[in-house]
Amino acid sequence: QNEARKLNHQEVVEEDKRLKLPPNWEAKKARLEWELRVQEKKKECAARGEDYERVKLLEISAEDAERWERKKKRKNPDLGFADYASAQLRQYQRLTRQIKPDLEQYEKLKEQYGEALYPTSDSLLHGSHVPSKEGVDRMVADLEKQIEKREKYSRRRPYNDDADIDYINERNAKFNQKAERFYGKYTAEIKQNLERGTAV
Repeated sequence: QNEARKLNHQEVVEEDKRLKLPPNWEAKKARLEWELRVQEKKKECAARGEDYERVKLLEISAEDAERWERKKKRKNPDLGFADYASAQLRQYQRLTRQIKPDLEQYEKLKEQYGEALYPTSDSLLHGSHVPSKEGVDRMVADLEKQIEKREKYSRRRPYNDDADIDYINERNAKFNQKAERFYGKYTAEIKQNLERGTAV
């Protein structure tokens, strides 16, 4: 009974560990193992003086290569707008890819401030950091580029003075434009008859 109790307790502990792991733990573990194997192969190839990419391609069959190429062609890299959170994430990733960190400056700051470079909730570093002129200029250029891109996306429609006034306020004007866009081709003849005064 004691033996069974011990084994049962061990199983419960193992199961509890498994339940506390994130849901994609198996996939992450497999991915990490694959990355380790790739690094080992790269080291072996470097030691032998071979190009890892060529060795890797020699091990892939033609059928697998064709299948991957078809899959790559089929995949649409730009899924378009899904929701604001994903759009924000895409913009963040795009902007962080553009950033080229100045590692020499970072090392200098690390030597100068030590642990204080990484502030916590208890740190009192307000006003101690002054950004460099190059950093500010880079940020300004980046912001101007973003503003320029945003202006291209949504252009303001110019007001046309010669257009007929068929509205009583701005909201009604928007409604009329929308109605014209959807039903204009069906109601064009009726509208012309009403303007001429020949409507039945």
